[in-house]
Amino acid sequence: MSVKAGRARRIPNDTRPRRAASRRRGVASRRLASYDSAMLVVGLTGNIAAGKSAVAARLASHGIPIVDADVLARAAVAPFTPALRRIAERWGKDVLEPDGSLDRAALRRLVFSDPGERKALDAIVHPEVARLRDTAIATYASKNEPIVVCDIPLLFEAGLEETVDVIVLVDAPAELRRERIVRDRGLSPSEADAMIAAQLPAAAKRSRADHLIENSGTRSELDARVDALLATLRERAASA
Repeated sequence: MSVKAGRARRIPNDTRPRRAASRRRGVASRRLASYDSAMLVVGLTGNIAAGKSAVAARLASHGIPIVDADVLARAAVAPFTPALRRIAERWGKDVLEPDGSLDRAALRRLVFSDPGERKALDAIVHPEVARLRDTAIATYASKNEPIVVCDIPLLFEAGLEETVDVIVLVDAPAELRRERIVRDRGLSPSEADAMIAAQLPAAAKRSRADHLIENSGTRSELDARVDALLATLRERAASA
């Protein structure tokens, strides 16, 4: 695991809840202005099939709360939600299942190979996911949790670096990730390549993360790296 010194990030002037400046033994940090908490907010990210979900599961096994962007995204486009209605209006009813739920495979075929269409989809889904995430973080803060981990696959692509205190990147070689996608998701190699190409290359993210977890070995090796990371995060949270 690679570790770099914590960095001070300035919150952009947008409509998201602000993080006020705070200090953790000389390390600049932020917290949501909508609640009074020294809780450490960790952004966990990684390109598709890097092993981010395995890292999140290991952290959860240690009792760390996880706010999963994929879970929030499914909630954001559940039947009868405004986001799902807007998706159907733009891409047609062919992206809906007979029961009215979203046909993710059909939507993926329409948007993943077209940057403009992905941007349009993100503009519909991301604001609602952000709202749900902020609500979940505030809930954990009200319970005085010392650490919360936000599992955000597109943290860098969505410009969310400034909404967390610490960024953890999980990475693995692109060819290994491609093999995992084909094997575990039942997709074709061309579909796997399209999903990989839809994300910012991992090489561009590594220098922007505070912690790097390499996941090209065994599960036990990964677990050991996660446990070492957690010890570091707990030290930082305790210094608040």
